[in-house]
Amino acid sequence: MTNKVRIAVLDDYQGAALDHADWSTLFDRAEVTVFRDHLHDADALVERLAPFEAVCLMRERTPLTAAILDRLPRLRLIVTTAMWNAALDCAHAVARGIVVSGTQSIQSGTPELIWLLILSLARRYDAERASVRDGGWQTSVGLDLCNRTLGVMGLGQIGTRIARVGNAFDMRVIAWSQNLTPARAAAAGAEFVDKDTLLAQSDFLTINLKLSERTRHIVGAAEIGRMKPSAYLVNTSRGPLVDEAALIAALRERRIAGAALDVFDLEPLPPDHPFRHMDNVVATPHIGYVTDAAYRVFYPQVVENIDAWLRGAPIRRLPQPGPT
Repeated sequence: MTNKVRIAVLDDYQGAALDHADWSTLFDRAEVTVFRDHLHDADALVERLAPFEAVCLMRERTPLTAAILDRLPRLRLIVTTAMWNAALDCAHAVARGIVVSGTQSIQSGTPELIWLLILSLARRYDAERASVRDGGWQTSVGLDLCNRTLGVMGLGQIGTRIARVGNAFDMRVIAWSQNLTPARAAAAGAEFVDKDTLLAQSDFLTINLKLSERTRHIVGAAEIGRMKPSAYLVNTSRGPLVDEAALIAALRERRIAGAALDVFDLEPLPPDHPFRHMDNVVATPHIGYVTDAAYRVFYPQVVENIDAWLRGAPIRRLPQPGPT
């Protein structure tokens, strides 16, 4: 019989958690179990987590709702990477006496991926690479970014980095969000426009917003309908910011030129999902923040938080109220 605390590390898709931090500092007091798969089913998740006193979450891969938390009476600590996790009901966890903590994060990975996606769309990278691998040669004519219009929906830390690079490519950069002002846009190197203008004039529209009830489906059928037939949509933030059914319909009917997507309504993306197979979609598996540098911040601080909790020392607590 062991008196060690049982810790579950969830959704370690790459098997990277143990390689990016020194977990051995916990082994005299804790047993660490790493799960590389993902469970969508709530009952299966509860059954898996029932024996554990602590759970480590990677961003928003596994939701811990109030209903799930109520079924985990042994749970005493939740550690999530980053200081924001909309899939975790932080307030309910705290009300149940569960300590909820987070880590710092870095912002470089997602903007870099956004530019990879934009360039892949502009230069038809998937098709041209496939042609070379299949023994063929040139199949299409690419687009210059110079003098195109880059639309940035959400001009926070990530959006500002996107605008900066857009200017380096000599693009016209326009921006809108619900709280953006002309002065803040200008400071970031963008021209403030209203939402309709953003949609109508963007050649590449990138969404960089937090998901909340206010922003859910902020790009729906009506918004997609205002975009140019030659325009491309890029979403690396959260899947439900865009009405998925409306986007699929528009892509199938070629009412916009294409989309690059790193986030989806359901993740991992089901094997038969249309986004996996459409020729005008570049899809990546939610890898915006998945970089070595980010993981070397996330996992060492996860270990630090667990160690502090085990010692009764101060811990990085997640801000409330939790999901919005």
